[in-house]
Amino acid sequence: MNTRIEILTMCMVWDKKNDQVLLMNRPDRKGFPGYIAPGGKVDFPESIVDGAVREVLEETGLAVNEITYKGLDEFCDPEQGLRYMVFNYLATSFEGELLQDPPEGELLWVPMKQVFELPMQDWFAERVPRFFQKGTFERSVIWEKSSGRTLQETFMVYSDSVLEQSGVR
Repeated sequence: MNTRIEILTMCMVWDKKNDQVLLMNRPDRKGFPGYIAPGGKVDFPESIVDGAVREVLEETGLAVNEITYKGLDEFCDPEQGLRYMVFNYLATSFEGELLQDPPEGELLWVPMKQVFELPMQDWFAERVPRFFQKGTFERSVIWEKSSGRTLQETFMVYSDSVLEQSGVR
């Protein structure tokens, strides 16, 4: 069987000063309807982080100045031979003006306390807190598209505690 790997990014844009995040309301016709962070496919041969920065600019009009890698969500479907990898980032410094007619859906600055009041995909609601937790995460899911069943799931959170304890810098 031929296998296929798709590499994507998701970047949560956080206005720390006002404690709000930028979300877009994706319409049904775009897939994954509801509120979601900017992101999309990484173009070959760009780096993954460059893909994240580009997607934020294309979808929101904001140029990211400071970005942190937060983790990987990986979904594998053995029936299709598909591995779908989403590299997640948190942007905490940016400049520019929001697009008036964004291509992926309406943009909205949402106070952190109100994020979960908005309609969103379950998987995105589960992912939101991970952008703001210490360390990085890795989630791997093997699922069957035909049955909609999860066959296996692995979740890890990694910290730099080993480096912090040893004094290595």
